[in-house]
Amino acid sequence: MQIIQYITAQSSLSEKSITNTLELLHEDCTVPFIARYRKEKTGNLDEVEIGLIVKLKEQFEALEKRKKAILKALKEQEVLTKELENKILNTSDLTVLEDIYLPYKKKRKTKAETARNQGLEPLAKILMSQRNDDVSFVASKYINNEITSEEKALEGARFIIAEWISERTDVRNLIRRELEHFSTINTKVKKAKKEDDSALKFKDYFDWSENLSKIPSHRLLAILRAEKEGFIRVKITIDDERVLEKIDRKVIKNNNESGAEVQLAIDDAYKRLLLPSLTTEAMNIAKEKADDSAIQVFTKNLEQLLLGAPLGEKRILALDPGYRTGCKVVCLNEQGKLLYNTTIFPHPPQQKTTEAAYTIEHLIEKYTIQAISIGNGTASRETERFIKNIKATKTLEVFVVNEAGASIYSASKIARDEFPDHDVTVRGAVSIGRRLADPLAELVKIEAKSIGVGQYQHDVDQTKLKKSLDTVVEHCVNKVGVNINTASASLLSYVSGIGPKLADNIVSYRNENGIFKNRSEIKKVARLGGKAFEQSAGFLRIKNGTNPLDDSSVHPESYALVESIAKDLQTKTQNLIGNTATLKQIHLSKYVTDKFGLPTLKDIIKELEKPGLDPRDTAKAFSFDDSIQTINDISTGLILPGIVNNITNFGCFVDIGIKESGLIHISNLSDTYVSDVNEHVSLQQQVIVKVLEVDLQRKRIQLQLVKK
Repeated sequence: MQIIQYITAQSSLSEKSITNTLELLHEDCTVPFIARYRKEKTGNLDEVEIGLIVKLKEQFEALEKRKKAILKALKEQEVLTKELENKILNTSDLTVLEDIYLPYKKKRKTKAETARNQGLEPLAKILMSQRNDDVSFVASKYINNEITSEEKALEGARFIIAEWISERTDVRNLIRRELEHFSTINTKVKKAKKEDDSALKFKDYFDWSENLSKIPSHRLLAILRAEKEGFIRVKITIDDERVLEKIDRKVIKNNNESGAEVQLAIDDAYKRLLLPSLTTEAMNIAKEKADDSAIQVFTKNLEQLLLGAPLGEKRILALDPGYRTGCKVVCLNEQGKLLYNTTIFPHPPQQKTTEAAYTIEHLIEKYTIQAISIGNGTASRETERFIKNIKATKTLEVFVVNEAGASIYSASKIARDEFPDHDVTVRGAVSIGRRLADPLAELVKIEAKSIGVGQYQHDVDQTKLKKSLDTVVEHCVNKVGVNINTASASLLSYVSGIGPKLADNIVSYRNENGIFKNRSEIKKVARLGGKAFEQSAGFLRIKNGTNPLDDSSVHPESYALVESIAKDLQTKTQNLIGNTATLKQIHLSKYVTDKFGLPTLKDIIKELEKPGLDPRDTAKAFSFDDSIQTINDISTGLILPGIVNNITNFGCFVDIGIKESGLIHISNLSDTYVSDVNEHVSLQQQVIVKVLEVDLQRKRIQLQLVKK
C-alpha cells in the first residue's frame, strides 16, 4: 500500500508495526489504548511513535486529496496527459505537487495573459529559442492597433517569458535553496512608533538582522508579533546578484539580442513573480517551524503542570486573595465538594484583621480543615502572611497555588453548571482549592492555552495548538487513570474512547443509580457500546468495588488470565495484589499466547504489585522570602527561593513571590552547555536562585540557578 510506503519513508518504524498500528486505528482504537494494551501487535510502540504514525497518515491523506482535486481540474481543462498523470500520482511531496500544477493553475488576469491575448506568444517562443539576432525586425511583424511599437511587442513577449521562467521547478527550487540557507530576516522600527511606550517591549527588534534558518523560534514569533502590532517592518533578503547569475546560467543560451531580451525577462520574473512568492513561502515555512517548536514547549509544560503533585483527598480551606473586595474563602470536603463560602477583609482598606482571623479559626475547626490553599494573584503574599500568623493554622500546611486560568474557569459554562447559585468569585476560590487536591482533575476544565505555561501560544497556528494540547491532556488523564465514581464530566471526556457525550451519560447514570460497583456495570451507561467499553475500561478506576482488579490498569480482557495465574498458584486473585513475593514466582513464559505476549504480561505483574499507583509526586508546602514584596525590594546578588512557573526554549521563568517573574536564561542554568531546558528544571519545581540584574523600567529580573 502507498500509505505504508509513505510512512516508512518518513520514519524509522518497521513496516509491520506501521501496518498493524494503521489497522488498529482503522478499527477506531485510540492512541492511549493501542500504546497500553496492544503492545504485541505494534511491536511495543509508545504513544509518541503511534502519534507520529497518526500524523503521517493525516499528511498522506491530505496529499492524496489534493492530488484528486488537481487531476479533476486538469481533466476539466482537457490538458491531462498520461505522463502528467503519472508525475502527479508518483509525487510524495506537497510542494513538488503544487509546482507541477502551477503552469495549469487558473490565474487572475496577468500581464502574460494579456500579452497572449494580443497574439504575442509566438514572438515569446522565438525570443526564448535565442537564435534570432534581430529582435526589432521580428517584433515589427506584431505591430497592430493594440501594439503600437516594436518595444511594446517585445515587452509583452518578455511578460510571457517571465511567467514561463517563474513556473520552472528547477528555477523555483534554486531560489528555495538560497532562501533556506542564506536568507536574512531584517527588521526596522516604524518612525511613528519609535517613541511609543507600548513599543518598549519590542525595543530589541527596532533594528535587527539575522539568518532566517538560524533564528530561534521565540525570537521569530516575537518579531512577527511586533510586525502584526504595527511597530516594525520585516523583510527577507538574499544576495540577488548571485541568485540571478545562477538563473542566467540555467536559462541563457546565447549572447545575442534574443538572449538579452530573455535576460530582461529573467530580471522581471525574479523581482515581480519569484522573489515575492518564494520569500512568503520561506517565511511561512520558518513560521511553521517556530510554531512547532513553541507548541512543543507548551505541550511539555502542560504535561508537567497536569501531572503536578496532588495533595490528595483532604479537607481544604481555599482563599482567592484581594484587597478592596476582600478574600473569598471556601471550605471543601475530601471530594472537592463545596461545604461553605464567605468573604473576609484582612487587608486595607477595610483592615478587619481580627474579625477575619476569627472566621478562619472557626472554619478550620468546624469543617476539620487539613490544608490551606491560597491563590498566587493580587494580595497573595499578604494573605499568606496573615494566614500563617493565625494560631489555628500552625499545624496545617499552607500552599500557594498557581491560579492562572481560574478566572476563565469561573466564568465558563462548566463552572455555571457546577455552581449555578454562586458567583464567579466563589467558583474561582473553589478552583484554587481543587487545584491543590488534584491539579489534573481541575485543570482539564480550562482551555489549555489559557493556563499560561507556554511561549507566544496566541501567535501560533491555533488549530495545530489545540490538537497538540488535547493530545497531551488525553495522555495525562489516561496515564493517571480516572475514578469513575468521583470524576467530573470534563475529566471523563478525556478518557480513551469516552468523549463529551458519553462523559455526560456516565455522570447522569451515576446521579440516577449511585456509584459504579464494578467495571461490568459501565456497560449499562446509555450509548456506551462494546467498542467504547474496550477502549475506556482499563483507564477507569473503581475503588472498593466488588472486583479488586477494577482499581487497577489491568484490562477486563485480561481478568481471566489473572484468575488462571491465581488458580495455578492455588490462591485467590485478591491475594496476588501487592504480594511481591508471590508475583516473583510466576513464570510468565508459561502464559504467553497469541493474544498475550511478554510485554502485556509484564505490565499486568507490575500493576498487581502496586495497583492504581498514582505516578505523580505528593504536594509539598513552600515559602517565599518574607522580605521581598515588590520588584523594588530586589537587588543584585540576592539569594531567593522560587518556583519554576514557565519553561521556554531560551530559559525558564521563576516565581519569587512578587508580580514579576524572574528569568533564568538558558546560559545561567548550568556551568556547562544546556541544549534542553527541561533536562535541568521542571514546571512547579522549587529552586534557589541568585539575582543577576534588575531592570526597573522594563520590569525584568535576570536570575541564575543556584540550587534545585
